Amino acid sequence: MALLQDKKGIIIGVANRRSVAWGIAQAAHREGAQLGFSYQGKPLLKRVKPLVDSIDAQFLEPLDASFDSQIDRFFDSVKERWGTIDFLVHSIAFANRESLKGEFIDTTRQDFLTALDISAYTFVAIANRAAKIMNKGGSMLSISYIGAIRAVPNYNVMGVAKAALEASTRYLALDLGPKGIRANVVSAGPMRTLAASGVSGFTKYLNVYGQSSILGRNISQDEVGNSCIYLLSDLASGVTGEVHYVDAGYNIVGVTPRHE
Repeated sequence: MALLQDKKGIIIGVANRRSVAWGIAQAAHREGAQLGFSYQGKPLLKRVKPLVDSIDAQFLEPLDASFDSQIDRFFDSVKERWGTIDFLVHSIAFANRESLKGEFIDTTRQDFLTALDISAYTFVAIANRAAKIMNKGGSMLSISYIGAIRAVPNYNVMGVAKAALEASTRYLALDLGPKGIRANVVSAGPMRTLAASGVSGFTKYLNVYGQSSILGRNISQDEVGNSCIYLLSDLASGVTGEVHYVDAGYNIVGVTPRHE
């Protein structure tokens, strides 16, 4: 039996075919899930609709998560369509491009607030609404990066935002546990996504990761998607509040391994 057979899930954050969220969506579809999606703005709709149509999405609704009214409207629509859901994937992050180069110390107040709001607080706001219609045994998942716990040049305020996201997930897990709902984070290695393209020097870092990870390579979109399915499924029924790394072992390296 497929791991997500008869499960209904929401995936927020698909921007194009390279999105982490799209890798998760494909894996969830393969495992039998019924899926609903959001999109932000008409330009992204043109990219996202053909993708979600290809995996028989149940619906695709507009959502700008920086507005509480839109979050409310989105989940009212989900409740009207489905009644309840079984899982939620949050894969939203944003920072002003100017704050993703140079020195972190130059971050403006507004850039700091914007990054924390979109990249961290939106998970809290979305989880609040999702929990009200989520079945017992449900699962929530967010996406992070090692810049949350290590200083990565040019990642800057996004690293601070991801640290806040990971901490927020632990507190969400604490609140949701009595309701039988889990919340976890997947910290993925670098990939060529729309968000990553905004980080100055990203291509150089991608090469460094591939050479320095224990497996001697970078990870793929499919590998992240498969790991997320584990956390969304009943196989991980005893796992909550965790940060699960999918980075070919890079996060545990003290000295760069030699690959023959």
